[in-house]
Amino acid sequence: MCLGIPGKVIQISEEQDELTMGRVSFGGLVKEVCLSYVPEAKIGDYVIVHVGFALNKIDEQEATKVFEYLEQLGETDELKNEP
Repeated sequence: MCLGIPGKVIQISEEQDELTMGRVSFGGLVKEVCLSYVPEAKIGDYVIVHVGFALNKIDEQEATKVFEYLEQLGETDELKNEP
C-alpha cells in the first residue's frame, strides 16, 4: 500500500517548465517536492506528499496525528536513517 506522508514546507521556488517546487521537511529529512497541485501552499504549511508530489494541505494537528500513527506502525525509520 502506498501512503501520502505529511511534511512541512520550508522553501518554495519556481523551477523550469513553470512547475512550482519546494523543499519539504519530513520530521527532519528534507526532500524536493512538486507543489504545483497545491498552489495555495505557503512556507510553514503542512502538505501530504506522495511520490514527490504534494497533493493537498492539512493542518499541523492532523500532520502530527499522522506522524504518531506512522511511528506506532514503525514506518518512520527511514526518516531517521537518512544521512
